[in-house]
Amino acid sequence: MENVFNENAAKDFVERYPDIPYEFALRIYTSRLIGSEPDLVLHGGGNTSVKLKAKNIVGEEEEILYIKGSGVDLASIEPEGFSAVDLTFLRKLRNVESLSDEEMETQMQIHKLELSWLNPSVESLLHAFLPHKYVDHTHADNVLVLTNQKHGEDIVKKALGSKVAVLPYTMSGLPLAKEVVSQYEKDTTIEAIVILNHGIFSFGEDAETSYARMVKYVNRAETFVQEGIRGKILMTPRVDIPPCREISVSVARVAQSVRGACAHQANDGSLRRFYVATRNTSDLVKASLSKEARGLCRSGVLTPDHVIRTKNRMVYIDRIPEKDDDLKEIIAREIEVFKQEYHDYFHCQVREKKVEREELDPYPRIFLVAGLGLLALGFTPKDTRIAADIAEHTIRAKLEADAIGEYVPLLDSHIFDMEYWSLQQKKLGKSSQPILQGQVAFITGGAGAIGFGIADRLIAAGAVVVLSDIAKSRLEKVRSILAKKYEESKVETIISDVTDYQSIERAFDEISGRLGGIDIVVPNAGIAYVAKIEALEPQKFDQAIAVNLIGTFNVIKASIPVFKRQGTGGNIVTISSKNVFDPGAAFGAYSASKAGAHQISKIAALEMAELGVRVNMINPDAVFGDEEVSSKLWDLVGPDRMKSRGLDYKGLKDYYRNRNLLKTGVLSEHVGNAVVFFASNQAPITGATLPVDGGIPAAFPR
Repeated sequence: MENVFNENAAKDFVERYPDIPYEFALRIYTSRLIGSEPDLVLHGGGNTSVKLKAKNIVGEEEEILYIKGSGVDLASIEPEGFSAVDLTFLRKLRNVESLSDEEMETQMQIHKLELSWLNPSVESLLHAFLPHKYVDHTHADNVLVLTNQKHGEDIVKKALGSKVAVLPYTMSGLPLAKEVVSQYEKDTTIEAIVILNHGIFSFGEDAETSYARMVKYVNRAETFVQEGIRGKILMTPRVDIPPCREISVSVARVAQSVRGACAHQANDGSLRRFYVATRNTSDLVKASLSKEARGLCRSGVLTPDHVIRTKNRMVYIDRIPEKDDDLKEIIAREIEVFKQEYHDYFHCQVREKKVEREELDPYPRIFLVAGLGLLALGFTPKDTRIAADIAEHTIRAKLEADAIGEYVPLLDSHIFDMEYWSLQQKKLGKSSQPILQGQVAFITGGAGAIGFGIADRLIAAGAVVVLSDIAKSRLEKVRSILAKKYEESKVETIISDVTDYQSIERAFDEISGRLGGIDIVVPNAGIAYVAKIEALEPQKFDQAIAVNLIGTFNVIKASIPVFKRQGTGGNIVTISSKNVFDPGAAFGAYSASKAGAHQISKIAALEMAELGVRVNMINPDAVFGDEEVSSKLWDLVGPDRMKSRGLDYKGLKDYYRNRNLLKTGVLSEHVGNAVVFFASNQAPITGATLPVDGGIPAAFPR
């Protein structure tokens, strides 16, 4: 690991924050250097602090501890990511014999010096008790490889040298803070302290020194590890597992099956679904095909901080049968074993500790799958990505630890304390869930106005949206608008052609590899031509049939295996047309093909009910979009459509607005709201047609 502290870069960084003290700006700079190294910290892990003096509102000088807020990511931390706490008071807590979690949290909140939503790091007392101006803490992989051993203390001392103190694992809070400062006071020449199975703390009187010491000792750990594993075989391959054929298809099948098997009823009665992330680097695939694979899954986390993201153990799927039913049986069996062991672990710890706790969900978060690599689950795309990253680092570290000795995780009692620690659970957040949280929506024709409006409303309702189209540049424009309005992880895109069944199959496989599966399918792609029957070219008619009818058929048909593997039901909402019930002259290709799509959707409602999949239709009329995202269909046919009526194109929108009962324009977001209504299962409806047209009597469903 390279020491990347640069004086010029630090100076430039400080100049970006003219309103905060120089020392605080440097704290932010070196915090980001640490956060940018995934081998040091991952996704909100680790913490940093600086001690400063400042005058309060009445002119009195105060000592302030600026410490990273709990769960804040060091890689992108800003001044607002630090919590300011009364340092003088915190140091007095060293004289307190014991401190409950609730009391510690209360005192932290009472003695915050700025109004902020942040909770100070759970390591605040440790940072406060140490006398140094700067303190850094990481869960460096290579350090944990050394500590998680039978003779971890001896190995750490040998690897890192005499200026590093080593302490046994103690849970974060007052006891650990007292142990650390007492250790430092015994030998004030030390430059860092390692806590077994936890991580490393470095410190110094300036930001560069504290950071440099962190890099120095992590590098020593890395050197020791690399020398220890040199020439050794980290994994022994199994010879009884044939290589996977069609990897993307296998990943999709497993992801869909795992996701469905882990979906479960929440306390409010709703179905909680997971998202899935995959990792299939060559070393992870090798690990999944090794004799060590099951042992890697059975042993615990590198550091207790990870347990809230990954649970303490993983599930190993040792083969992928060709038949879906056989695959689902294997996955279900392994999950049931995991759940039972989790129940036993929970009840054992509650009984032995004589405490009352509400059991968290017992479902696994990490799967190691023979030939495929790693699959991670999470309730949000961010949670999923965090779990996958942690698991990837964990597997590599365990292999190295076993190569230089024997990996020894913490006891379940320590894991339980951290997993059920209220201060740790707060990192996950427990706000109310949006109505479509956990669901994945696939929208064809995603580059047009209606596709954009549907996506916007589905994301607002909590879903992750996948926009599909053949128009790459328009698709990227829509994605960019939505990502800016919401967040990058809420919208995905994929190029696919609804007229090509295999293209849709591949799209579903790829999306399942990215997110786990699909819950909401919206066949929306459509084209139109304006011509009377005698002038309508057969080729144009065939194209309308191919996109509007066969495209809808392809999308519905390709979704059926996905819904079957997941086994959690779902929704198909076909964007049909007012023309199904009220066709117009010179619009035969569009009206006939949309009528066919409408009918095949009604058949799908009959056939897919047994899967718990509802199929409904929405009949919009004249959705034009706007300057930001226009309607591809109306851009093309609008002028000819008005010409066929003997009207001026400039009056297009007024004509369609004035012909409905409500005298209103139909917007893409109106169609999106209707999709959300169907997709959220607010009423037991399938096979229904919902007009979104402002009220056109001739188009009333009948």
